[in-house]
Amino acid sequence: MTRRNLTLLTGIVLIIVLGALGGVVKVPYVALGPGPTFNTLGEVSGKQVVDVEGTGTFPTSGNLNMTTVSVNDGITLFGAVGLWVSGRYGLVPRSEVYPPQKTAEQVAKENTQAFAQSENSAETAALKYLHYPTQVKVAALTKGSPADGVLQPGDRLVSVDGKTVTDAEGLLKVLADRKPGEQAVLVYRRDGGPDTSATITLGTRPDKDPRGFLGITPTDAPDVNFSINFNLADIGGPSAGLMFSLAVVDKLTSGTLNDGKFIAGTGTIDGAGKVGPIGGIPFKMLAAHEAGASVFLVPAANCSEALQRAPSGLRLVQVENLTTAVDALNTLTSGGDAPHC
Repeated sequence: MTRRNLTLLTGIVLIIVLGALGGVVKVPYVALGPGPTFNTLGEVSGKQVVDVEGTGTFPTSGNLNMTTVSVNDGITLFGAVGLWVSGRYGLVPRSEVYPPQKTAEQVAKENTQAFAQSENSAETAALKYLHYPTQVKVAALTKGSPADGVLQPGDRLVSVDGKTVTDAEGLLKVLADRKPGEQAVLVYRRDGGPDTSATITLGTRPDKDPRGFLGITPTDAPDVNFSINFNLADIGGPSAGLMFSLAVVDKLTSGTLNDGKFIAGTGTIDGAGKVGPIGGIPFKMLAAHEAGASVFLVPAANCSEALQRAPSGLRLVQVENLTTAVDALNTLTSGGDAPHC
């Protein structure tokens, strides 16, 4: 065999080996891309995505779509290259999505919990915006704190030292001047049962703050006699909060927020209605555009990134909180120019 033929044969063997490995060996990256998008005013599997029960609602039309990001894990070298070349996907180190210290199951559980919290926050924000009354509940307890063993997550706080509390801010104001060693008389209600009184001696805060330490994380919750259920399964993360809130507002008010058009968007939301940034906005915008959206609601903190990757023809509307989101949609409905990125 001549040297030339040997070199050629060696090259062919290497190509075959690399080709085989490229189709089998997995890379430490995941591919992010456009995920499913759901109309929060519509149905999934025969159920309303946002279902209000026990009170009257108003007709809705058009779309208020939440958007998601797909995550492709376990991809091979050739698969990664193919996804990247398509222009629809981005590659990020796998450790950014699945931290080494956590299992995939733990990450999935955390995403599910974040989604459930986004539903609660969306309901609270929407009903506060609509001026429904609120109540204070115990969201979490610090282990070993004065309140630990007395209160439980989910307890409703009725009053502190005889002062009725209806929101978390009011509770913090009542306790603002209390010192370690002082006692606080709390009246709480558990699982719809009778009011129960407990006297708790305030402790010292772990951060050395001179104020007395109770050891609870309070949260606002609606105080209404109807229920709101969110019927989306197998979705994780907190970024659907804004669109869920808008759907609740649309269903509980006359007229339509979207003027019957196809509006999509994203953004976290807290109980006070503040909209926060999210990840993967280029892929969410692409999914919305391909589904038919003409307007996309963008958290203010994501505007710079969104402008760089916005699909042609998709109008970007900047939102900072639930109020500005509703106002922007009303402005668009009346033919005005809403705040944009």
